[in-house]
Amino acid sequence: MLDADLKAQLAAYMEKLQQPIELVASLDDSDKSRELGELLRDIASTSDRISIRDGDDPRKPSFAIVRAGTDVQVRFAGIPMGHEFTSLVLALLQVGGHPVKIDEELADQVRDLEGEFVFETYMSLSCQSCPDTVQALNAMSVLNSNIRHVAIDGALYQDEVEAREVMSVPTVFLNGEPFDQGRMTIEQIVAKLDTGAAAKAAAKIAQKDPFDVLVVGGGPAGAAAAIYAARKGIRTGVAAERFGGQVLDTLAIENFISVQYTEGPQLGVALEQHVREYDVDVMNLQRAAKLVPASAPGGLLEVQLESGASLQAKTVVLATGARWRQVGVPGEDQYRNKGVAYCPHCDGPLYKGKRVAVIGGGNSGVEAAIDLAGIVEHVTLLEFDAKLRADEVLQRKLRSLPNVDVLVNAQTTEILGDGSKVTALVYKDRESGESSTVELAGVFVQIGLLPNTEWLKGTVELSPRGEIVIDERGATSVPGVFAAGDATTVPYKQIVIAMGAGCTAALSAFDHLIRTSAPAGDVARAA
Repeated sequence: MLDADLKAQLAAYMEKLQQPIELVASLDDSDKSRELGELLRDIASTSDRISIRDGDDPRKPSFAIVRAGTDVQVRFAGIPMGHEFTSLVLALLQVGGHPVKIDEELADQVRDLEGEFVFETYMSLSCQSCPDTVQALNAMSVLNSNIRHVAIDGALYQDEVEAREVMSVPTVFLNGEPFDQGRMTIEQIVAKLDTGAAAKAAAKIAQKDPFDVLVVGGGPAGAAAAIYAARKGIRTGVAAERFGGQVLDTLAIENFISVQYTEGPQLGVALEQHVREYDVDVMNLQRAAKLVPASAPGGLLEVQLESGASLQAKTVVLATGARWRQVGVPGEDQYRNKGVAYCPHCDGPLYKGKRVAVIGGGNSGVEAAIDLAGIVEHVTLLEFDAKLRADEVLQRKLRSLPNVDVLVNAQTTEILGDGSKVTALVYKDRESGESSTVELAGVFVQIGLLPNTEWLKGTVELSPRGEIVIDERGATSVPGVFAAGDATTVPYKQIVIAMGAGCTAALSAFDHLIRTSAPAGDVARAA
């Protein structure tokens, strides 16, 4: 199952085990069970602290990783390879006594949770968002024996997926009831379980002293700005809804200069780790609600948060990024995560053998259609314009696929469903005006991004597209406020460009601080 190189790497990791662990395997005579059995034997061969025994879990194939002689365990239903192999390695280490690397205050919050929590996460091995959620719940189950977690490969357990109407991954159930969907961190999960957590965090934030530079946003632009500001030795803070931003939803990254290949979640983790190497106050799960300009030149700016807390700063760097653009038709919101999806890599495997549509004829839409065509029964791609806008090489590949139909001049007008899931899509031919219905199980929206700037309307100058208007130094229309990244008028929305813009904004903020803090006097006389 594991090649020699991977087995050698795993053996090196397993040297960190502090306590013996058992792999409790529940298998039958299926091919997948034989695969899993081979994987578990490979894992056990890497350390004399690992043993295997039989289990009787009704999900087969599945296995538990148990700290010998204790209640500490983590379970996987399926074969955790692909994106989940890292989750497997971390689970082995953490169950084996290797410390869970999170803030101690957060770890104490997890340990203090009272009650019985049985989590089930439906994930996909091709989903780049799933590992964060799986790893968060696995870590929590190691920290608190009242918490149980099983990560379930939705593609392998299709009957469960159908019965529980799982239409996107990750989807999490708690004690048999729907809990949440999408990427989640330990902070987010604890905030949902501990109703007082958000209020405590807001109270703590409200007591903070003013920052020299406050960065709003934790994507590539925000991380770069924070690092450049902190390296100047000035008081720097970052308020981010989720560190990594839109990068976390990106699969393959092959144009980040000097790094031939990486993936969004890996880059997101690296960004936060790099920022935390400096004296930066990182405040996660914080969404900005309002920017209040200084009441007088050189005064403090204020950023009000949705939590009710406020932060003050001498300068602010806005790096709030962008989000997936919605079609804006009836049924889209109602059936979000119930057939309407925005990540083909994550949710595509759930539609194996079904008919789906992709809305959008740019590179992302055509790439999505190509990817999905290898999984689903049929793909209908709809493009509003009279022609596709994707690169010609992608179009040639798309048109070579026998199970793809391309519709141009097609305006999506409605997404239909039966109350619980998507059943069809309605579109209008923009030339003839005729409406048609396509029966299907899923709709993947790939029509670009929207800047996260609604909260800034009436405060800073925005373009007609809602982007923050900046000059060559990253300065906005408000003194002391700078901006960078996908939320701005910078023309090309690329990671490397956002990072450079973040550096520019931080350096401009530092220059602003120098000039506004200079003592008054006669320069000529001083000379």
